Amino acid sequence: MPGTTLTNQSTGAIVYTPPQGATLLRDLLANWERYLHDANMIDPLIRMAVCHYQFEAIHPFTDGNGRTGRILNLLYLVEQDLLDLPILYLSRAIIRNKTEYYALLNQVTSNDAWEPWLLYMLAAVAETALWTTEKIHAIRELLRETTAYVQRKAASLYSRELVELIFVQPCSRISNVVEAGIAKRQTASEYLKELVDIGVLKEMKAGREKLFIHPNLMTVLKSEDHVVPNYRA
Repeated sequence: MPGTTLTNQSTGAIVYTPPQGATLLRDLLANWERYLHDANMIDPLIRMAVCHYQFEAIHPFTDGNGRTGRILNLLYLVEQDLLDLPILYLSRAIIRNKTEYYALLNQVTSNDAWEPWLLYMLAAVAETALWTTEKIHAIRELLRETTAYVQRKAASLYSRELVELIFVQPCSRISNVVEAGIAKRQTASEYLKELVDIGVLKEMKAGREKLFIHPNLMTVLKSEDHVVPNYRA
């Protein structure tokens, strides 16, 4: 949009004016896309970092450019076979170091200072990869503990498929159990309610629907130090 500027939120001073005009934006995005896919001699992590700067500098949308750019990072790493799933939460590292992030972006624009920017992004990938690996280990440990706990507290209910299902996402619906082929609706409801009774799940209403929250999985997902909580029936 004409007149779009990025300003310092504290002072109101203009810190960057992105390119404007549909033709120019399309040309710049086409150049961005060609670099992503054609510069095969350059390591994909370097390409990702360069293209993240380029996308933020083009600033094609009136809002949401940061979020969109961070999502594109992950999709690109999946496309390049560096990730099987987009689970590398790079936004965490960027948001925790937001001041440095914006300062380095600006230094590329004003001083062509690419090296500090590239090193920053590579460090963010390394830090996030280690953090994510620890998160996955914590989820696996919780899965083992949940399996043992359900076998101990509700042996007649236990099945590997049911326990794994409540780890697919932090809240489950009766329909999820039915669609997984584990049980028909009435039995599926009984299974989930028994998991509530032994303290694995917590039932809550969302409009006309019942949701079955997995509090311990929520705790692990939100925890910075990957603490694995115990069950208390």
